[in-house]
Parts: sequence; C-alpha cells; structure tokens
Amino acid sequence: MKFTAEQIAGVLEGEVVGNPNAEVSTLSKIEEGIEGSLTFLSNPKYVSFIYSTQASVTIVNKNFVPESPISTTLIKVEDAYGAFAKVLTFYAQAKNDSKKGIEQPVFMSEDLVYGDDLYLGSFTYIGKNVTLGKNVKIYPNCYIGDNVTIGDNMVMQAGVRIYSETVIGNNCCFYSGVIIGADGFGFAPNAANGYDKIPQIGNVIIEDNVEIGAGTTIDRATMGSTIIRNGVKLDNQIQIAHNVEIGENTVIAAQTGVAGSTKIGKHCTIGGQVGISGHIVIGNNVRIQAQSGVTKNLKDNDIIQGTPAFGYNDFSKSYVHFKNLPKIMVELNELRKINIKE
Repeated sequence: MKFTAEQIAGVLEGEVVGNPNAEVSTLSKIEEGIEGSLTFLSNPKYVSFIYSTQASVTIVNKNFVPESPISTTLIKVEDAYGAFAKVLTFYAQAKNDSKKGIEQPVFMSEDLVYGDDLYLGSFTYIGKNVTLGKNVKIYPNCYIGDNVTIGDNMVMQAGVRIYSETVIGNNCCFYSGVIIGADGFGFAPNAANGYDKIPQIGNVIIEDNVEIGAGTTIDRATMGSTIIRNGVKLDNQIQIAHNVEIGENTVIAAQTGVAGSTKIGKHCTIGGQVGISGHIVIGNNVRIQAQSGVTKNLKDNDIIQGTPAFGYNDFSKSYVHFKNLPKIMVELNELRKINIKE
C-alpha cells in the first residue's frame, strides 16, 4: 500500500511543506529512515537526524523550522507524536481491511451467521449457533466453540481459542494464543484425600473495545459469568480466573494472575507479575506496583506495593511491626538525640 504526503496530511489535518506527491509505503524511525518511508520528529534530542534522514516524508510539530536544507517532505501538525500514533492506527487498519473472504480449508457449521467483510483464515473451526458481526477478521488456526457471539470489527490473530457460550462485544482484538472460556480451577477435596472436579457451567462476557495480549487466558465462571468490561487492556501471559470481574478501562501488565471471584474496579493500573488473591474487592482508580501481592480489599485511589513472599504466619507477625517502621524510626531518632544530649 502506498500513500502520498497529501493523503496523509488530509488524514492528520496537517500542512505539507515540500512535495505533496511524495509516496510512502512503510514506516520507520527517523534515524533509520529510507526512501519510501514515513517517520516523525517530536523529541528535540533527535532533531539532528532530520537533516540526514532518507525518509520521504516526516511528520513534525507546527512550530518546527529547519535550520539548514532538508530532503524530506514535511507534514506540519499540532502534535507530531500523537499524529504518528494516528498514522500507525490508520496503517494497521488499512492492512487489516485488505483481508476479506473465506480461505480453505475451514470448517463452519451450516447455521453460522456473519456480517459483511468477513475474513476467515484457513484451518479455522467454527461450531454451531455462532454469530459474527461485520468486518470480523479471524486469522488461521482459530477455534470458536458452540453458541459464541462476536460483535463488529473483531480481530482474532492466529491460534486464538474461544470456548462455547462466550460473548464478545465490538472493536476487540485478541492476539495469538489467547484462550477464552476454559474451565476455571475448581476442585473439591474428597474422602479419599483427593479432589473431585467441580463442573464449570458459566461463561465469559467481554464487552467493547477490549484488547487481550498473546498467551492470556480467561476462565469461564463456575456459575454466572467472568466479565471483562468496556475498554480493558490486558498484556501478554495474564491469567484471569473464574468469576472475576474487571472494571472499565483498567489496564494490567504481563504475567499477572487474578484468582477466582475477585472484583477489580474502573480505571485501575496493575503492574507486571502481580498476584491478586481470590474473593476480594479492589476499588476504582487503584494503582498496584509490579510484583506486588494483594491479599485484601483495596479502597478507591489506593496506591500499593510489596510482596508477601515468605511464610504466612511469620509474615502476619512481622507485618504488625513492618508497617510501623516509619513511626519506630522517628521514635528511635528522637531517643538518639536525647542520648547525645545526656
């Protein structure tokens, strides 16, 4: 796909300085620009590269004035960084929109219902009573179980697994290895000192504008639903257990695990490798630092850090003193001052 500087400026509502017919077909960093590429300049640390870059077109801030001759065509906008992000979105969407049609071999149930502009990659399986919205893109080697509903503008990268009864909203994107709706970790001790499996008969509901990174798993509810609310962003390799609910526009970084029946509020930010216990409630706008261990309810706007990484009984006893360390240190310093005076 090729675009001219004039076309890009139209999308960005920018001004072309140079050749409006300059064509680009790829994106690049400014220091690695080649002919036919589009780049941007927003950080003053990189301004020297604009005089040597071979990129055909460069997006710059509106107030940029070159101090010496340049060969690249400029597109001047209010915010170069934001504009380039918009271009990236436009470029990715253009690539995605080019995918249409049903490849072979695939298996589709005869009662499949789907909207316009479907792309269905080869070696994909779609079960009974499935509904797909408009402009759905399902890449090769995906599995969609029975009674699944998927909204408009879904992008499902290669190798995604969607188990039965799952409901997915509009404008979602799942990356390779995502598994939605597998059984939760439910077992009951029995008289033989073993465990009996508890059937998991619920489902997973994923609302609009959700993005789920590669290798992330979201388990179905024991009963009821595991719910991922509108605008949630999940990084790679996250485990979401049965009956968890994650509130709107919460973001979670890689390798975090959330145990069963925990409720996470809106607009939370959770770092990588966080462990969250089951059956707790986390409020809205909570920030949890990386590698923290969360074992109790959190109020709105809490900011926490720390990991209970040693024996539970020892930790419980130590924590009484640990949380008072700042106060103890103040008292200790006061005692030192008294001793020095004496």
